[in-house]
Amino acid sequence: MLSTAHTTKKQKGEVVPMENERSSWVPTNPLYDPSKPMQVGGQAVLEGVMMRAPGSVATAVRRANGDIVVKHERYASVVEKYRFLKLPVLRGAVGLVDMMYLGIKTLNYSAEIAMLDLETDESRKNGKKPKKGQSSLALAGTLVLALAIGIGIFFVLPLVVTTEVFQFEQNALAFNLTAGLIRILILLGYLSAIALSKEIQRLFQFHGAEHKTVFAFELSDRLDPQIVLGHSRFHPRCGTSFLLIVMFVAILAFSLLDAVMISLVGNLTIVTRLLTHLPFIPVVGGISYEVIKFSAKHTTTWWGKLLIAPGLWLQRITTREPDLSQAEVAIVALKCALGLDDPAKYTLKETPGTQVLQPAESR
Repeated sequence: MLSTAHTTKKQKGEVVPMENERSSWVPTNPLYDPSKPMQVGGQAVLEGVMMRAPGSVATAVRRANGDIVVKHERYASVVEKYRFLKLPVLRGAVGLVDMMYLGIKTLNYSAEIAMLDLETDESRKNGKKPKKGQSSLALAGTLVLALAIGIGIFFVLPLVVTTEVFQFEQNALAFNLTAGLIRILILLGYLSAIALSKEIQRLFQFHGAEHKTVFAFELSDRLDPQIVLGHSRFHPRCGTSFLLIVMFVAILAFSLLDAVMISLVGNLTIVTRLLTHLPFIPVVGGISYEVIKFSAKHTTTWWGKLLIAPGLWLQRITTREPDLSQAEVAIVALKCALGLDDPAKYTLKETPGTQVLQPAESR
């Protein structure tokens, strides 16, 4: 339970309430135990932050009028539901798809709120309704499309370019090292380009707010916006760090795979590589998950710092320093996910002439 008074000695994972919170709210998340350490995570969305805790997800979004609205739901990943999926490597491969689905779903919710705020007075007078969220089928279709585009850009394109431009198709290490460097350059170029947009810079500020809030929680600090801002915006378990780890793991894994294939079938062609590399991508993702999970547990060692260094550097592009209002949104999301705050306090308020989205708990 959340303490009703300040304490001088904090247990790992404990959240000390702010001055205006010492009343009657009781944690509702049955999986949350403030006496035990617990990993939480999230992602930035449009004008907000999604936070995930065991069995629970909350997405907090700041509206144009300054209000914070929250969508809260009980959520268990596929990995949590089926014990056999918790096996090393397999859990990472399955969890990656699960995280993408949840990410698209929460982004869709934040887009609904943005569309609601963008409605003009004329559209209200005409009785137009805000767009509804995507159905589960549509979300699944979006996920498949996103995966297809990502695989095409970051896996197929580097193979094609390396095959057409260079002349060492039968040198497993040289080929995959070159393809890997092309992948990294594409990733850096893409992130640097979108970071020029003011809208994306604001999204990256919320990304920074998410990291700072998670750090504050993990270090048992008080979840107050001013205190949260004092923490680092660079976190070793970040999704962008994961992408970079995937790039490095792919170089080694595909080099080994190609060496085996060359010994078995002789010369490799672009077709052969596509037929062997593409099915192997989930394995690369699963191995990358284990690497980042392992490195996050050993960040105080020299080799742990070496492992996480490239990902932390990449976060200099994908995160920005947030302001107090953005930190407040991230804190609300985390506390609602943990059951330390009541999501019902942050439901949408009805606007005359506008169809209001369903309350957070009923969605």
